[in-house]
Amino acid sequence: MMITRSELLDVVYRFYPRGVHNTDRIYVPPDEPVYKDTEEHRRLVEAANRGRAEYPRWNAMIDRLGDRYGLQNESLHLLSGGGDPAYSARIWLIDEIALSFHVSLLGPYYGIHLPGIPEEEPVAREVAREIEATYLGYRRIPPEIGNEVVPDVAMNVVLMGEATIYMCLFSEVWTWIDPV
Repeated sequence: MMITRSELLDVVYRFYPRGVHNTDRIYVPPDEPVYKDTEEHRRLVEAANRGRAEYPRWNAMIDRLGDRYGLQNESLHLLSGGGDPAYSARIWLIDEIALSFHVSLLGPYYGIHLPGIPEEEPVAREVAREIEATYLGYRRIPPEIGNEVVPDVAMNVVLMGEATIYMCLFSEVWTWIDPV
């Protein structure tokens, strides 16, 4: 089943308040105290709580991958109360070049952020197989949709109109890998 932009935006808007212009709805930036009182933020916190409860499954998967590759888990802060919308990790390919991968806590989606080098393809295929075997029914978000900007959402790290679908579903950790 193909993932659509509309489907992903529906998920984003369940977890992030929209800042809609020219309406009666008032936009609440993420750094405002009342942001935590929004229904969307409450859902995001609930998703992070589920992520903590289900962390052993993620940990077992990255342990398997870590047995084959130099791996860095970017999700340990979830265990101490962090609120990211996804599990995240990176695999070091060569020198200081890595690919990152993310499993969303907001819906059945994952992403693999490629640095753009030849060595990435076999590793990316293996990571995708491992994710799909561990998280049955999860689908990979294609770059042509994931890189689209969500025009009416802000996050702690970006202003309204700068967050992408990938960032909303996987956190700003998505931006930590730059293409070569």
